[in-house]
Amino acid sequence: MAKLNRLHFWLLVALNIVFLLVGQAAAVILGRFYYEKGGNSKWMATVVQTAAFPLLFIPYLFISSPQTHSEASNRPSIITVSVVYLVIGVLVAGDNMLYSIGLLYLSASTYSLICATQLVFSAVISYFLNHQKFTALIMNSVVVLSLSASLLAVNEDSDKPPGVTKSKYVIGFLVTLAASAMYALLLSLMQLSFQKVLKKETFSVVLEMQIYTAIVATAVSTVGLFASGEWKTLHGEMGSFTAGKLAYVMTLVWTAIAWQICSVGVVGLVFVVSSLFSNVISTLSLAITPIASVIILHDTLNGVKAIAMLMAIWGFCTYIYQNYVDDLKASKAPSAVDDTPNESRSC
Repeated sequence: MAKLNRLHFWLLVALNIVFLLVGQAAAVILGRFYYEKGGNSKWMATVVQTAAFPLLFIPYLFISSPQTHSEASNRPSIITVSVVYLVIGVLVAGDNMLYSIGLLYLSASTYSLICATQLVFSAVISYFLNHQKFTALIMNSVVVLSLSASLLAVNEDSDKPPGVTKSKYVIGFLVTLAASAMYALLLSLMQLSFQKVLKKETFSVVLEMQIYTAIVATAVSTVGLFASGEWKTLHGEMGSFTAGKLAYVMTLVWTAIAWQICSVGVVGLVFVVSSLFSNVISTLSLAITPIASVIILHDTLNGVKAIAMLMAIWGFCTYIYQNYVDDLKASKAPSAVDDTPNESRSC
C-alpha cells in the first residue's frame, strides 16, 4: 500500500506538471498573439484568464469523492468558506489584470522571464505563512533559476514590441514584477486555506477552490470590462484583427481554455506538494515559453537564451531530486510523517 500511495502521488505530480507546462506556455503565446494582431482590451485579456471555469465541472463530477462522517463534522461554515473564496477570487482578478498590462507592453519572452521572479517571492512568503523549510538543494534551485531569469532578462532588455515606448516598457516591467509577487502570495494563501480552513485531502477540494475563485474573478473582471467602457470597442477590435474575425474568437476561446488547464496544474501542485514546488514548475514553464516563442512567434534563440534555459532545467532537476529524497525518507518513517505532515517536507 505504501508503494501504491507513492506511485499515486508521483502520478498526480506528473499529471499536474503537464497541465501547468502546456497550459501556461500556450496561454502566454496566445495572449501575446492577441495583442500583436490588433487586440488592445486589457479587461478582455483579463476576463479570458478565468472565463472558462465551467470546463472544470467536467472533472469535478468524476473526481469528487463522498464525504466521511468525520469530514462532514469538521467542515467549516459556509460563511467562512465563502469569505475565503471571495478574497482569493478578488485577488486573482487583480493579479490577472496586472499580468494583462505586462503582456501588453512586453514581448512574450521578456514577460515570461520577469514572471520567474515569483519563485523568490514565494520562497519568502512560504517561509512566513506556510513554515516551509529550506535545504542546500532547494536554495541551489532558487538561486540557479533566479540567475537564469536574470541572464535572460538582461539579454532581452531592449526587446520591446512595436510601438511600445521606453516608459511603457518600464511600466510593463514593474507591473509584471508586482503581479509575480501577488501570484506568489496567492499560492501561499491557497495552501494555507487547504491546511487551516478546508482541512480536506481530496482533489475535489482543489477543483472547488479553482471553480469558485474563478467565478468571483470572472465576475469582477466582467464588471471592469463594462465599467471601463472597453466593451464598446470589442466589435471594432474584432473587425480590425489582422488575422481575421474567426481567428479573433478562437484566440480568445483557446486562451481561456489554456489558462484553465494551467490553473488546474497550479492548484493541484499546491495541494499535492506545496506552493514553492508549484512556483518552481511555473518557472520551468517560463523557461520553456521562449522556445515556443521561437517556433510560433519566430523570436530569435541566441546563445544566452540557450544557456539560461539549461540553467533553468538544472534548477528544476535539483528541486525534483530534493522532493524525491524527501519521499524516500517519508516512506522509511511513515509514523513520523503522519504526525507532522506539513512541517516535515523540505520546500
